[in-house]
Amino acid sequence: MKAIRIVAALALSSVLAVTSYSECAYSASYRFLCEIGEQLKSLDELATQRFYPMLQVEENAYRRRAPIMSTKGNALGVFESHGDIGSVKHNGDVSYDGQTQCFHLSGSGTNMWSDQDEFHFLWKKLTGDFILTTNVTFLGEGVDPHRKLGWMIRSDLDSDSAYVDVALHGDGLTSMQYRRSQGAETEQIESAVKNPAVLQLERRDGKYVMSVARRGEAFVSEELTDLNLPEEVYVGLFVCAHNPEVVESADFHNVRITLPAQKDFRPYQDYIGSRLETMNVDTGERHVQHVDSGAIQAPNWTKTGNALICNRDGRLFRFDLGSKKLTEIDTAFANRNNNDHALSFDGATLGISHHSADHNGDSMVYTVPIMGGRPQLITTQGPSYFHGWSPDGQWLTYTGGRNGNFDIYKIRSDGSGAEIRLTTNDSLDDGSEFAPDGQFIYFNSSRSGRMQIWRMKPDGTAQEQVTDDEYNNWFPHLAPDGKRLVMLSYSSDIAADDHPWYKPVTLRMMPTAGGKPIVIAYLYGGQGTINVPSWSPDSRSIAFVSNSRLPGEVP
Repeated sequence: MKAIRIVAALALSSVLAVTSYSECAYSASYRFLCEIGEQLKSLDELATQRFYPMLQVEENAYRRRAPIMSTKGNALGVFESHGDIGSVKHNGDVSYDGQTQCFHLSGSGTNMWSDQDEFHFLWKKLTGDFILTTNVTFLGEGVDPHRKLGWMIRSDLDSDSAYVDVALHGDGLTSMQYRRSQGAETEQIESAVKNPAVLQLERRDGKYVMSVARRGEAFVSEELTDLNLPEEVYVGLFVCAHNPEVVESADFHNVRITLPAQKDFRPYQDYIGSRLETMNVDTGERHVQHVDSGAIQAPNWTKTGNALICNRDGRLFRFDLGSKKLTEIDTAFANRNNNDHALSFDGATLGISHHSADHNGDSMVYTVPIMGGRPQLITTQGPSYFHGWSPDGQWLTYTGGRNGNFDIYKIRSDGSGAEIRLTTNDSLDDGSEFAPDGQFIYFNSSRSGRMQIWRMKPDGTAQEQVTDDEYNNWFPHLAPDGKRLVMLSYSSDIAADDHPWYKPVTLRMMPTAGGKPIVIAYLYGGQGTINVPSWSPDSRSIAFVSNSRLPGEVP
């Protein structure tokens, strides 16, 4: 890495893009090693900085300086521009790696405090409510323990502007800093969490909410209710060295700018945009594979590993991970498919759920070849919502609504024989899925008062609770190697038997042998996020959907 930096220091400005790519790629390993306790040597400071045309302005009582701005279009991902705020001695810079979807920021500056700020800012303008989320990593040991990085919401680009931020300091201190009016003194609310890996800043109904978390843990939040910023604000990422002679650097991964659904949206009638994502469950690195203006939902990962199967507007689609092309799968008359669909263990056949006009519009279970064809009706009673295959391909499991109650059923995959009821309690049982070894069927049930994960033998016996916590846990999905499961978790203020659209949710993972679930993703979604099996065949990654109003606020 040092050799790369030395070469870059002697090269022209255009070569710095290569160096920035190396820093982002290196950062993923750097963060992972730090999290498991490894110690790495500090990185060299950037030897070369890009230079920008200087904008001359008159000095005033507040020592304001017009920021030096650079607009690079797609080179800045979702952001519009960047520049130094205040009278910094050394210019900062930004680079974006489209492959890793990593933003690399460098910045100098004396401080962000009192009535003046000096830092480097990557920004865009937004109005209304929004949610800003990112994983963060300082690069190197740093010179000053109060170097800072984070999210900022700012009234304008003057050095003494009103603002609010969530700032991680080099010594681990995390706080929501804010200035109530132009030229006022900075105040702060400290978080109890030190050295978080994830920072989130939200504007919601005029309130500002800081949420931070260490890797694997739940968000801890603080609220600010009496700050008045304009409707249109500058939002973005920042780095401040807390030393005018130094340039510090940081990487920002999993950057998401989310515009939530309007308050008057009507479930199952109104939809917002979708981000089709994949994530390595060990490193936590997420990648937006596709952005769609419609309600893309519930991806399945094909056995070959090169495509995802999802649904949109009643149709099924194949998304090629190489070409990024979305192609409709021909399912003949089945054009009202919902998000309950899954592939057989051999990858050859899809189980689907289609709202059949021949069955009063009820959802019925069908099977169809993975590349398309005429579906075969399997269930004769509805509604029936498909969820899983047995490993040998002989059985299908599904949620059946019978006499006003929803339970888990199974039926032979060729449709022969009667359906067999596996659960019989009065609560909602849903999300059934066979373990890869066929020994258990996992499902979610609200019988305990909250929605929790359960499992049972394939004949319905030996039903036992797997999770027991304060969340409402839905849709257990087991990795192909059988060692881990991932679930969708809602907060306790959501009704146990409801899995609504467009809520703050988490994806959590736990060993199938038992243990405490850990958070692997924080997102805005819910219904349609991960209703069905979505593990990659190598058991390393999952696919899911997050949501935002368009324009698509994604890298």
